[in-house]
Amino acid sequence: MGTHMRTIHKIYISAPVVESQQAAVRLAECIVDRWMGQNGLKLNAEKTQLMWLGSRHQLPNYLTISQLPLSTTTSSSTVDIVSTANDLGVILDSQLTMTTHVSSVCRAGFFQLRQLRSVRRSLTTEATRALVQAFISCRLDYCNSVLAGVPGVYLQRLQSLQNAAARLVSGARRHDHITPVLVSLHWLPVRQQKSSTRRRCLCGSVYTMQPLATWLTCVCRLTPCVVASNCVPRRLGLCWFRPRARTAIGQRSFAVNGPRTWNSLPADFRTLDTTLCSFKRHLKAHLFQQ
Repeated sequence: MGTHMRTIHKIYISAPVVESQQAAVRLAECIVDRWMGQNGLKLNAEKTQLMWLGSRHQLPNYLTISQLPLSTTTSSSTVDIVSTANDLGVILDSQLTMTTHVSSVCRAGFFQLRQLRSVRRSLTTEATRALVQAFISCRLDYCNSVLAGVPGVYLQRLQSLQNAAARLVSGARRHDHITPVLVSLHWLPVRQQKSSTRRRCLCGSVYTMQPLATWLTCVCRLTPCVVASNCVPRRLGLCWFRPRARTAIGQRSFAVNGPRTWNSLPADFRTLDTTLCSFKRHLKAHLFQQ
């Protein structure tokens, strides 16, 4: 019995609107005729997708074709052009609004809550909390940094899911104030949890995560923060240089949003004297105080 290996590749290309169709064809020819042919690989057209990313003004000009033809010496097939794609559990849409991803998380989360609510009386509080952490909280925490800069209405939908999960665990009623419940469970709200993830990512790159630090040096630059107070320079810890971005999507990028989030921390947090474990502990306490 043979073993079949499946390899997943993601290839990106940038092209002007007027050259979009020609760029897609060139990309297909490069993949199929050159790279895959030279390496003895076969493309599974049924599991291959092409998606254009752009603004709502650009996309109508990009979407001039619905399928991309792929021809080889032995066969011919077509690749569908889609408006959404699943990337390791994160559903991306053409405008990167994350609307589809948020809807998917909420739909799956509320489905699990309905299933748990039917057996809640048979479960202890600790068992219910463990199940909620496994089925709900993990979905809210997974890749939550991609939600940086999205409109607040999307975060509010995720917050509603977390509030419902907290009420299920604690037994709170529908109209009870939710903030004391979240504090008693030691759960950060969705907005702060998302911010905490980006800060831990940058902090980890400073201390221990060398591969991540290597990648971050390509998009971020670590510098000491110095301000003048009464004509005397005063250090304010380590800062990440934040580049300028001209578009709303650029403002949401990690290179811009990550340093902005890190630099907003108190100066005591942004030092090399603090260990990674201590940083995580103090960060969560700081966010709870906010």
